[in-house]
Amino acid sequence: MDPTLWAYTPASGRSEHNSLVGYRVEATDGGIGKVDKHSDEVGSAHIVVDTGPWIFGKHALLPAGIISSIDIAAETIHVSRTKQEIKNAPEFEKDQHADDAGYRERLGGYYGGFIG
Repeated sequence: MDPTLWAYTPASGRSEHNSLVGYRVEATDGGIGKVDKHSDEVGSAHIVVDTGPWIFGKHALLPAGIISSIDIAAETIHVSRTKQEIKNAPEFEKDQHADDAGYRERLGGYYGGFIG
């Protein structure tokens, strides 16, 4: 598993002093929801997105490495994947997968398989 996938890139603009909860999340082709929770944990940094009506009642866990930029003024996070790529990711069950290393490994294999 690519460890850089689970870390914020320097280009993302991530500042540990800002909470990302409530930020809008934009895929390359449109909005997917708002940040419900985030983690800056070394080797496991990620955001959990409440997809709202887009995928009703679902959440998506996104590795920090796919975050291309964070606009603090606009409270918006841009990720380097399409809505369909995010929708096709291994399904995330918030209560079951939040601290599941096996799930993160599967998810890392999925997202790590993309070029760019």
